Amino acid sequence: MRAFRSLFALLVGAQVGYSFLPARHLTAATRSIVVLMLVAAGAEATAARGARRGATLLLGAGGTGFAVELAGVATGRPFGHYRYSDKLGPGVAGVPLLAFAAWAMMSRPAWVVAGLIDPRPGVRVPLAAGALTAWDVFLDPRMVREEYWAWPGGGRYEGVPASNFLGWFATSVVIFASWAALERAPAGSEVARRDDGALALYAWTWIGETVANLAVWRRPRIAVIGGAAMGAFAAPALARRLAPRALRRSR
Repeated sequence: MRAFRSLFALLVGAQVGYSFLPARHLTAATRSIVVLMLVAAGAEATAARGARRGATLLLGAGGTGFAVELAGVATGRPFGHYRYSDKLGPGVAGVPLLAFAAWAMMSRPAWVVAGLIDPRPGVRVPLAAGALTAWDVFLDPRMVREEYWAWPGGGRYEGVPASNFLGWFATSVVIFASWAALERAPAGSEVARRDDGALALYAWTWIGETVANLAVWRRPRIAVIGGAAMGAFAAPALARRLAPRALRRSR
């Protein structure tokens, strides 16, 4: 986990520093942060689950998401009609390669958060799908505003249609249903400690996005809605994870 901790600290510093960069550097910084977050997520997954299983989980999530993005750009399903600009770099059939990273890097944090709330597979899968979709409540409005992609028909939520979030949820269910078949680790404090890095990624994203939208970018609507969406998963997961420690201290 030492490598992950170093990468996580670097990621936090990069994301905080992003707010102070001049506009001409923001596109390059965005690409770099996405890559850094993917590397940090990969380091966490391999440390927690081993190189083979960790890589399999992230590659499966990223590959599934990327395949659905290809269908989405070509057909408008399941996200609705949208298109990418060239700001995220090279791609395939209109989908930038970095779209793979978006699905891969936050999937395990969402899965871990859901497992802390309720580890039963039948409940965990839709919870994890909801947790991952909640992150997109922050992601899509900012990326649309900064012209990384666009919805020609617009949408009621900061130019994003409801179909986008339904598509995210449906795609996430497919990803996590496959994970449920692979993840058979028993519950327990050792497993919880092993997953603390993924929990930290989710909690930091929740807090960081809320504060940035509220205090830096002056987007209070997104701060409130996104903060409530991610907080609905982050807060109970953190409470479950911290509860055993509180009980031990009280004895």
